[in-house]
Amino acid sequence: MYLYSKKYDVVVVGAGHAGCEAALASARMGMSTLLLTMNLDSVARMSCNPAIGGLAKGHIVREIDALGGEMARNIDKTGIQFRRLNMSKGPAVRATRAQADKAWYRRAMKETVEGQENLDLKQGMAVRLLAESGRVSGIIDQLGTEYRAQAVVLTTGTFLNGLIHIGESRFPAGRAGEFPARGLSESLSEYGFPLGRLKTGTPPRIDAKSIDFGRLKPQPGDSPPPPFSFSTERITNRQLPCYITYTNEKTHELILGNLDRSPLYSGTIKGIGPRYCPSIEDKVVRFADKERHQVFLEPEGYDTAEYYANGISTSLPADVQTALVRTINGLENAELMRPGYAIEYDYVPPTELMPSLMTKRISGLFHAGQINGTSGYEEAAGQGIIAGINAAKFVRGEEPLVLGRDEAYIGVMIDDLVTKGVDEPFRMFTSRAEYRLLLREDNADIRLMEKGFTLGLVSDEVYRKFLKKREQIERELARLERAYGEIDGAKIPLKEMLKRPETAYARLLETYPPETPVDQPAAEQVEILVKYEGYIKRQAGEVERLKRYDEKLIPRGFDYSLPGLSREAREKLAKVGPRSVGQAGRIPGITPAAAAIILVALEKDRRSEN
Repeated sequence: MYLYSKKYDVVVVGAGHAGCEAALASARMGMSTLLLTMNLDSVARMSCNPAIGGLAKGHIVREIDALGGEMARNIDKTGIQFRRLNMSKGPAVRATRAQADKAWYRRAMKETVEGQENLDLKQGMAVRLLAESGRVSGIIDQLGTEYRAQAVVLTTGTFLNGLIHIGESRFPAGRAGEFPARGLSESLSEYGFPLGRLKTGTPPRIDAKSIDFGRLKPQPGDSPPPPFSFSTERITNRQLPCYITYTNEKTHELILGNLDRSPLYSGTIKGIGPRYCPSIEDKVVRFADKERHQVFLEPEGYDTAEYYANGISTSLPADVQTALVRTINGLENAELMRPGYAIEYDYVPPTELMPSLMTKRISGLFHAGQINGTSGYEEAAGQGIIAGINAAKFVRGEEPLVLGRDEAYIGVMIDDLVTKGVDEPFRMFTSRAEYRLLLREDNADIRLMEKGFTLGLVSDEVYRKFLKKREQIERELARLERAYGEIDGAKIPLKEMLKRPETAYARLLETYPPETPVDQPAAEQVEILVKYEGYIKRQAGEVERLKRYDEKLIPRGFDYSLPGLSREAREKLAKVGPRSVGQAGRIPGITPAAAAIILVALEKDRRSEN
């Protein structure tokens, strides 16, 4: 055993998307931080699709950016196609998505991590967790090196006892070409943490030279490309198209004829897979009435021939994968550069966590990413920045940052995880957010940048730009209230004119311009706030009505053996240990009547103390 001479404030295990955000946040808050990864060449590696963002996920990326995280800036540096989705729909569900040059994305994030003050990046596999008297004290790697720390963040991805399946073949791996993490699962079990098993998968990669692009439908990005980060002025990278094709009856017949060779259907895979991102085998079986399924061919970068076949994730044998790909229009002569596969891995139920993402069993230990049962780069990064912030706050002895469901998609995600747990890989959707009109992608800076600046994660320059935008919005809204325009000889406030569906803000400005020009980001906010004012006020009112329940805090160790509570309710409440009456009411199976019983008991305790 070798005790490393330097003692860290925070050790982050795993340098994927969660780990990078956690380590950067911790270091930027002044903590001496170690980021330990099994492979220095795999920092921020995109294990699956070469893209960032999408519905709900794009919201999370912009929230990370508003808090001072790195993901949005990194994709802006390395993106090769940018699109805003759902632009024909309301602003609540509009979202940005970008294809990345995978290798460039990884290198750029590694460069940021390596250049960060207070942050050491080292290669090593954590095999054992160290804790003393219920508080974390460090980790031990596979070489017997002991790293001491006041807080530890585990972001282990799919590496905990990872097992890859391709047809009848299976072998231990954290992802294709990399070793699994051994020892840490057993160490967690020794400390009393329950472990579950989940499964995810990835599609084959196809050689561009073997694709007949003339038979495919091109899908270009937006022009000009819309940036993710509030600090990015414009995207200058050369943009590449994606391509669309479809499976067909031959594809489906071939898959159904080989289901006996699928580890998913033979019973070999025990882990539960994602319902909302199923394999092509699952799609064909579960949606037997569908004649075809869409396939997106996405370039993996400027300097590679690999195309990601989004839509046909599979763990069928390699020979079947080749055959099924060749049934698809434009891919008749396709050469597979890498087969698709399924991977099983260990996770810790997120009900083991508090809303700060610190574990209930061991003080100072935080979990983020797929160890919590989630899927997706964005979900992982969103948890990572919160875990890194709260690890730093824990070391300082400060109260944690907990984002409300009315403040951020990240808040909705974490509340759902720690309150409801998971029974399949968790993916974020706009439908999970009851206040989604308040949590728009376009206003993430208005909601969160003040917090990021206070934490020391947002630079003075970015914050000044934000203040200018906010001031422009407030000034223009005030002008629209007091200034009048004319319609059919009648004078009406400009605000009322703008509320009319047929009146666009850009056209209004042509006739009634302000003295000081309004920049485009502020103009977008003004138009949304005016046109959706009634709906926004209604949701804000709902937030205020329900906030009193979230403000009624439940002390740790609260006794739920209350008259009127069923045994099942008591067991669920004791297991989750809700932070507030509001959170208690969101536990599946806890009725409004049960929440009211807790509220009455808390009030009775308060009166007796007085």
